[in-house]
Amino acid sequence: VQLQASGGGLVQAGGSLRLSCAVSGRTFENHAMGWFRRPPGKEREFVARITWTDGTIDYGVSVKGRFTISTDNAKNTVYLQMNSLKVDDTAVYYCAASRAWPRSYWSDPRKYEYWGQGTLVTVSS
Repeated sequence: VQLQASGGGLVQAGGSLRLSCAVSGRTFENHAMGWFRRPPGKEREFVARITWTDGTIDYGVSVKGRFTISTDNAKNTVYLQMNSLKVDDTAVYYCAASRAWPRSYWSDPRKYEYWGQGTLVTVSS
């Protein structure tokens, strides 16, 4: 499984960006896709997760209500629409692929087997 993230860039606070993650080589084990981020000098943080089959979604607390994760199954692509961006959203954003796990594991990066290369989002004040 290969993941290619894109769409990062520089945006002013309050603005929007949409990240994309193209997935190639999917197998039946690839049950869900997630987005994580690593702010400068901080630990990796869970952003969102969505399943390919029924679209079940979960969000990290800091982005709930502002970010939207979605998939285009025909294109094997997952998106992250980011609205009302804040300076604290500045980070390298990574997409990742996961097998099926109980919900308690959804935010655990160790449960994601494949990772994209990351795309930088910078939010200016």
